[in-house]
Amino acid sequence: MDQDSIRRFIAETYGDVTVQVANSDDGSPEVAWGDTFFLHRDDKHQFPFATIVTKDYRDFDNLSNLDREGVFRLNIGVSKKTFESLFPTAVDPDFTALDVLMPHPVYGQNHFVCVLNPSDATFISLKPLLDEAYRIAAGRVERRKERADERA
Repeated sequence: MDQDSIRRFIAETYGDVTVQVANSDDGSPEVAWGDTFFLHRDDKHQFPFATIVTKDYRDFDNLSNLDREGVFRLNIGVSKKTFESLFPTAVDPDFTALDVLMPHPVYGQNHFVCVLNPSDATFISLKPLLDEAYRIAAGRVERRKERADERA
């Protein structure tokens, strides 16, 4: 599975998703250029439900050693319940391992999971997690709309 295939799958599966590949023209910080952000189109807060990261973020997020040639990390935000079902006990993963589902090295505490260079088989197993992440994002947008309508 490559980055383009993942982008295509998410864009085709979830109709109201914006797929943003950060670059110099969209105002993204330089460190994010080339990374992909999957956002619910109506999310004014621009909080991604999944991302593809292609490089280390200096001292902040470097445990996956993404600066290796051809290595990328797919990150997916899931519910606390799902996260805890996937990782019921404390784990000490090898954050550099390819094709292994693990807690995100930085955002695991926020229920993000990740896989470096998922294989086709692993990606199939990630589809329910992507569905959940999308539903969480859509629900957040809907709740904000409802609150805005109540205030109006």
